[in-house]
Amino acid sequence: MRAPAPPGSIAGLPFLGPGLSHVAVSGGWAPVGIGTDVAAVAERDALGTNVRVAVWPAHHLAAALGAVDAELDRLDRTASRFRSDSEISRIHQAGGGSHQVSPGLAETVGVALAAARWTGGLVDPTVGAAVIRLGYDRDFAAICAESGATEPPPPPPVRSRDSGGPRPAPIPGWESVRLGGTRLMVPSGVCLDLGATAKGLGSDRAAATAWRAAGGGGVLVSLGGDIAVAGEPPGGGWPIMVADSSGAPASTGARTRAGAGGARQLVRLVAGAVATSSVTTRQWQQHGRPVHHIVDPRTGRPARGPWRTVSVAASSCALANAAATAAIVAGGRAEAWLSARGLPARLVTHDDTVYRLNGWPAAEGGVLPASRRLADLIGARSGTIGTENHPEAGSAGQENHRA
Repeated sequence: MRAPAPPGSIAGLPFLGPGLSHVAVSGGWAPVGIGTDVAAVAERDALGTNVRVAVWPAHHLAAALGAVDAELDRLDRTASRFRSDSEISRIHQAGGGSHQVSPGLAETVGVALAAARWTGGLVDPTVGAAVIRLGYDRDFAAICAESGATEPPPPPPVRSRDSGGPRPAPIPGWESVRLGGTRLMVPSGVCLDLGATAKGLGSDRAAATAWRAAGGGGVLVSLGGDIAVAGEPPGGGWPIMVADSSGAPASTGARTRAGAGGARQLVRLVAGAVATSSVTTRQWQQHGRPVHHIVDPRTGRPARGPWRTVSVAASSCALANAAATAAIVAGGRAEAWLSARGLPARLVTHDDTVYRLNGWPAAEGGVLPASRRLADLIGARSGTIGTENHPEAGSAGQENHRA
């Protein structure tokens, strides 16, 4: 039997439409109507975010969802700060020390340490105590429920690092953590937060495992908007809506008005991954001031800078996630940092000015360029990261293209 050819287009894929998929799903998954029978999409909540899986041919969906469930459960049981019985929580409860860990946690911590080294510490897994001090000590849904907020408040103006706000917690630094094979040494009092890479790694694992379970075709996995694909894409690439929030309503119509033009863009992904970091999607109030979950390891405070959202395309979602978070932290030096690494990126300022770097498409529905592998990036020049400065930007809604 000949393998089915990839569909020429799945124009409705990024959008939530009326009606249900013809493919039955179970286990907490809800089918998503996309207006075609050549592919199938389902979604559910997990790991404190929305998870969406798309496959073609459509009959591969059940096998793919089973594989994704297994990977999400593995990640949750090993690396979640919010589960008292998770492997990482048990290490924290023991007060650190040397521990034999599972291969899954060893991989997750290893990726976090590699990202810290590659970003020069802009992404650092030892920010856990600082994040907890800011109030992010439980699942974000619980924080929203307690505060009564359903939408994040607008971000405050950029202030200097020595302005008021929560006192910073000490950042021990990623070099204080040692990993040799499956032997992990965490100093006493150090709390690891693996969020800057774990969600991306989860997307990578889930997409690869789901594609193997499906036995062919193509698979897309999105964890809260951090997206990895495996197998053969539909014609023209997987359509992806890049936005501040993975839950933001999408439209198949023309671009949004200029004042909100930075909010979203439809792009197409042929291979690899796309990840987005934003200071608006996990934001809450502490002592009457808005704070968010992206902590600058250099200060122990929420990152301050010109960027509301950064999206990066890379060969893996873990790499894209780390780069997007590092760019938020880098502030005004993010453009130089990303350009030095050749990663396609889209940066949106608080006034909706859009900057595109390294071939990120300007056209709606444009195809993202192929991304360099991490092994290639390690040898690239590092670029200089300094203090935060506003980039030269035009009026609100203006788009600036960087070749």
